[in-house]
Amino acid sequence: MPSFDVVSEVDQHELKNALDQANREVATRFDFKGSGANYAHADNNITMHAQAEFQLQQMLDMLQKKMSSRGIDLYCLQTHDPVIHAKTATQALTVNEGIDTTTAKKLVKMIKDSKLKVQATIQQQQLRITGKKRDDLQQVMALLKDADLKLPLQYQNFRD
Repeated sequence: MPSFDVVSEVDQHELKNALDQANREVATRFDFKGSGANYAHADNNITMHAQAEFQLQQMLDMLQKKMSSRGIDLYCLQTHDPVIHAKTATQALTVNEGIDTTTAKKLVKMIKDSKLKVQATIQQQQLRITGKKRDDLQQVMALLKDADLKLPLQYQNFRD
């Protein structure tokens, strides 16, 4: 029986390359000279350090540009409020991976409401879609691509 998995993943290698490029650009830009602005990355958390809040916004724009040029969907990036102290400003960013339970249930309901002859099951942080015909599975892929989910989805493990 044909099946495929719906996942939401970020290529960590490409993310690290985008962060390195953004760090290099911050170090060489004239308006950031001597400010000590940088990006710090640990697990799925990115912290931006700068002297002022407007610099954080510029750094976020730079990072988003680098990420999009490397093929990373910007919907995976969740921004938090900046924290401003005397002469420093920091902002935390979270890189979201996996499909959370509420979104997975919403996707399953959307697939069932489409009346396609497929079954969708939630497996940890991914969905497994199975059906008798390959065409039905392709219709589910098209349905999920057209849905405005604010979540980057990839389709893996297609088995015939």
